[in-house]
Amino acid sequence: MIKSMTGYGKAVAEISGKKISIEIRSLNSKSLDISTRLPWLYKEKEADIRALINQKLDRGKIDLTINSDVIDNDIVPLINKEVVKAYFNQLKEIADEIGIEANEQLLPVILKLPDAMKTEKPDLSENEWLIVKTKIEESIASLDLFRTEEGRSLEDDLKKSVNKILTLLEEVVKFEEKRIGKIREKLNKSLTDMELNESIDKNRFEQELIYYLEKLDINEEKVRLKKHCEYLIEKIESTPPNGKILGFITQEIGREINTLGSKANDASIQKIVVMMKDELEKIKEQSLNVL
Repeated sequence: MIKSMTGYGKAVAEISGKKISIEIRSLNSKSLDISTRLPWLYKEKEADIRALINQKLDRGKIDLTINSDVIDNDIVPLINKEVVKAYFNQLKEIADEIGIEANEQLLPVILKLPDAMKTEKPDLSENEWLIVKTKIEESIASLDLFRTEEGRSLEDDLKKSVNKILTLLEEVVKFEEKRIGKIREKLNKSLTDMELNESIDKNRFEQELIYYLEKLDINEEKVRLKKHCEYLIEKIESTPPNGKILGFITQEIGREINTLGSKANDASIQKIVVMMKDELEKIKEQSLNVL
C-alpha cells in the first residue's frame, strides 16, 4: 500500500474557559519540514510538539496551528492603573502648556497606548498540557488516516498506468517481425538506388546486416522494462514510506522507454513509445505525492 503526502487533521478541546483548536496540514516535500504556529502559552512545548510530529509522520511539509479562544467572560485583560495615570498626567501637562482642555475623552486614547492594558500570563499547567498533547496526537492520527485514504486512490492510478505500459509493451511484439523485413528492404533499396547491388559481396552484406540489426535489437530493453514495471508494482504494494524508491524506479523505466524509442526504427513502435511516455508522465506526477 502507499500513502499520500497531502493530508489534514483537526482536534478541539475545551480547557479552563478556553477553546483549543488544533489543525495540522501536510503537503509534498522531499524531507520532513515542520512549521508550527503556537499561542505564547505553548511556546515552551514547541520542542515536544515537533518531537511528536517527527515520531508519527514521515516526509512532507507539515504545518501545525494551535488557536486558543477565551470562552469564559470572567477572563479579561486588566487595566494597568499606574501606567494609565502616568499617561494622563503627562497629557494633561501638555494640554495646559498649549492651552487646551484635558478631559475624559483622553481615556479611550490612553487605553490604546503601549502597556495601558496588561494580561496576567499564567503558567501552563501539567493537566492542560496533557490534554493538549492528547489532542495533538489525535490530529496527527486524523491526518495519517487522511493520507492512507488518499493513498488508495493514488495506488489505483499508479497501477493503472503501469499496467497500461505493460500492455503497450506486448503490442510492440506485433510489429517486431515486420520491422526487420522493412529494414532489410530499405537497405536493399538504397543499394539499388546507388546502383551497387551487383557489385557488393553478398556474404559481406549479410554479415554487416546482421551486425546492424543486432544494434537495433530491442529484446533487452523489453525485458528490463517489464522487470522495472513489475518491481514498481511490488514497491507500490510495500509498506510506506516508499515514494523515493518509486521515483528511482520511474527513472529507470524512462531510460528503457527512451532507448526503445531510439532503437525502434519503426513508425508503429514509435507511436507505442509515445503512449508509454504519456503513461510514464502520469506516474511521475503521482509519485511526487507518494509518501
